[in-house]
Amino acid sequence: MKKNILNSLLILNVMFFALACKPKREVVVAPAVKQENKTDHSKTEALTLLSGKQFKFNTLALKAKANLDIDGNANDVGMNIRIKNNETIWVIVTAVGGMVEVARALITPDSIKIIDKMKNQYIKKPFSYIYSFTNKQINFNTVQSVLTGNAISEFLNEKSDVKMENGVWTVAGSNQDLDYRILFNTLFKVAETNLNDAKSGQALKVTYDAYQKINTSLFPGSMVINTMSEDKKINLNLTFTKIEGNVAVDFPFTVPKRFVLVD
Repeated sequence: MKKNILNSLLILNVMFFALACKPKREVVVAPAVKQENKTDHSKTEALTLLSGKQFKFNTLALKAKANLDIDGNANDVGMNIRIKNNETIWVIVTAVGGMVEVARALITPDSIKIIDKMKNQYIKKPFSYIYSFTNKQINFNTVQSVLTGNAISEFLNEKSDVKMENGVWTVAGSNQDLDYRILFNTLFKVAETNLNDAKSGQALKVTYDAYQKINTSLFPGSMVINTMSEDKKINLNLTFTKIEGNVAVDFPFTVPKRFVLVD
């Protein structure tokens, strides 16, 4: 039952590390790759450069149109996402052009809460609950990084294989059973993140595009999240219609009394 709830709420996309409207802000075009780029940077210098391009924020408020495909069953949905850096991720999923709320989720480093408004059910679990269906190296920062177009900070370290391939930087390596490979574009922003746990048959691929300036940093205007866990495949194609950084946000989350707590 818990898998059905998670699928209906879309939260699996967030945990496994999230078309028509265009972003209102001007897209920052990545310069063309120059094959003559020098590659004599030290690993430390490259990591400093890439870390310095991470999206910086205190709070973030996002609205997106999305196409969700679960095992070939595709639907158009809307998503409202609010984030307080390193503390809270709040998500509302809507249907019928935003008129019907399908689900609401509240994620912190310690807990996961999900309301399924279609089934009058909710779950309340410690964050470690996700380890029943994903790699134990995944944490709150992983989820937040995926949703903000940032490189996962734990991987920007001297233990990773850092090199320039075809004119752009890549960071790759392994963290216990989790293999990772991050491809950057010529803006030194993440173009693609790949996470793979071959032992458990789990994989995530996230691609980012249409970067635009929000405050003093660059944020992706669109992202495509592809996940696989054993025989289940979930694809989420997001285009952000509103991006606001460092604005006042709240995280309303009230469970109606009629809703049933699901173990």
